[in-house]
Amino acid sequence: MVRDVRVLERALRDDPDHGPDRLAQAQQRVLNRRASVPPVTFPEELPITQHIDELRRLLERHRVLIVAGETGSGKTTQLPKLCLAAGYGVRGLIGHTQPRRIAARAVSRRIAEELAVPLGAQVGYAVRFSDQTSDATLIKVLTDGLLLNEINSDRALSNYEVLIIDEAHERSLNIDFLLGYVKTLLGRRDDLKVIITSATIDVDAFAQHFSGAPVVQVSGRGFPVEVVPAAF
Repeated sequence: MVRDVRVLERALRDDPDHGPDRLAQAQQRVLNRRASVPPVTFPEELPITQHIDELRRLLERHRVLIVAGETGSGKTTQLPKLCLAAGYGVRGLIGHTQPRRIAARAVSRRIAEELAVPLGAQVGYAVRFSDQTSDATLIKVLTDGLLLNEINSDRALSNYEVLIIDEAHERSLNIDFLLGYVKTLLGRRDDLKVIITSATIDVDAFAQHFSGAPVVQVSGRGFPVEVVPAAF
């Protein structure tokens, strides 16, 4: 796991009798997590599904990816699954922030349902006063405020392999602080991937903030509207 690397380096250096055993246990944990990854499919009716291959290629080549998607594009539920399909979430969590607690719960339930796994197992959520995650969790949906709170005890956010900051257009104090902190964190962690998503976004400003990060535009879904004459 990402968070174990430095600890294991010290153990191998300072405790040659037990260090190799701890390393073997850590390697087995990663193997167990990789074996627990469920099959990932993407609903054909969602507009973002048409961009899955492009998004995966960009995620593999770049450390920061900006996804500008209209409401109904499927970005919120499908991007964590895309990261899982691309091999992330095994050595560290896929953290997916939401600005509100009710959204964090709803999104995690939906992702768990689509992956056909129990909530709290491979997919979980964490909000104030409630933590539905476990050692088996690969995708963790949490409020942006809770992620900020985790910085107090883990400045490197070493529990996470990917951070998805959703609803960036809201530009709350929490989100703005996270965006600034994550940019600094990228300079210290070369193994971290970051995805910024929003329904409406100033893509040029965000791309410039993250040193020219690639931008993918995803359309929303339209639905037919039937006009029914009023009966008097």
